[in-house]
Amino acid sequence: MNQRIRAREVRVIVAASGQQLGVLKIQDALRFAQQAGLDLVEVAPTANPPVCRIVDFGKFKYEISKHDKDKKSASSKLKEIKFRVNISEHDYETKLRHAEEFLDKSNKVRVQLQFRGRENAHKELGMILMNKISVDLSTMANVEQPPKLMGRAVTMTLAPLPANKRRRKFAKSEYLPEDVDEDDEDDEDEDEGTDDAEKDTGEAGEATKA
Repeated sequence: MNQRIRAREVRVIVAASGQQLGVLKIQDALRFAQQAGLDLVEVAPTANPPVCRIVDFGKFKYEISKHDKDKKSASSKLKEIKFRVNISEHDYETKLRHAEEFLDKSNKVRVQLQFRGRENAHKELGMILMNKISVDLSTMANVEQPPKLMGRAVTMTLAPLPANKRRRKFAKSEYLPEDVDEDDEDDEDEDEGTDDAEKDTGEAGEATKA
């Protein structure tokens, strides 16, 4: 910036108007910037000659910082979709459509498969399903984090392919789902308990009639 620029000649652009002043000696470029009450900032040091802009350095620095922050925020979005081992084919395809929606917007997708009740005895089925998901979404994403078993759940993270390589396999949906499933494990346990109680009651009734 200003006197710290080492090039003897620079190509100068007035940032506010976009006016190009052409190639100037560094002394002339500095004089233009000073007369405008602004700064001469080198924005393309590897160009021949280097490119400089006449700008308010404080505002310039703020805009660069804001741009970098927005870019970082956009690239770090992570969406989550939950599956169950016994998911129906229709629900499975619906969730994959939603995953493609997220990936098509350059979001990463974390796939989570939760085991409930008796499903915990057949966790290998969960790994099979996760592998199937990764294959079905292979035209939209790469596996960033392979399926990993943690307690009662398996998680996997998918990262979107470059935009020019994405190819949707499932039809577009008109809406996006809630990221978090509302199924509650306690409800299932209560249902199983109710079934057992009804069974016991029925057996007791048959014994009384006998």
